[in-house]
Amino acid sequence: MTLKDCELWLAPYAPQILSILRIMVALLLFQHAFSKFFGFPAQMPTPAPFSLIWFAGMIELIAGALLLLGLFTRIAAFILYGEMAFAHFIGHAPKGFYPLTNGGESAVLFCFIFLYLACSRRRRLEPRCAERQGVGSITTR
Repeated sequence: MTLKDCELWLAPYAPQILSILRIMVALLLFQHAFSKFFGFPAQMPTPAPFSLIWFAGMIELIAGALLLLGLFTRIAAFILYGEMAFAHFIGHAPKGFYPLTNGGESAVLFCFIFLYLACSRRRRLEPRCAERQGVGSITTR
């Protein structure tokens, strides 16, 4: 089996795999929001209301829920892309240049996954919104 054969074999499943990526990244992101606000799965100090960490937690909670449900995915992913870039440059980059040494590798990884999700086409397991032809029109893809 060559690489081309493998690519042809997996190509029909690309939309489902992209949906699984979106759902799993959203669930992983929820760990950070839940830790900030609910102390689960890891205990963190509860952020002061309207502080920088509180806003980051709210963005992670709301945009993560949108990603998980597949609603407004591109917008939510683009906002999360910006938040993760901001988190890396504000919270991790001052500790050192390399993400491995400054503890920012998860922020960088999340950042580029969210950028990919923001730029990718509609996923198979996403609800279809009313398209430009009008509400209730039937389209095939």
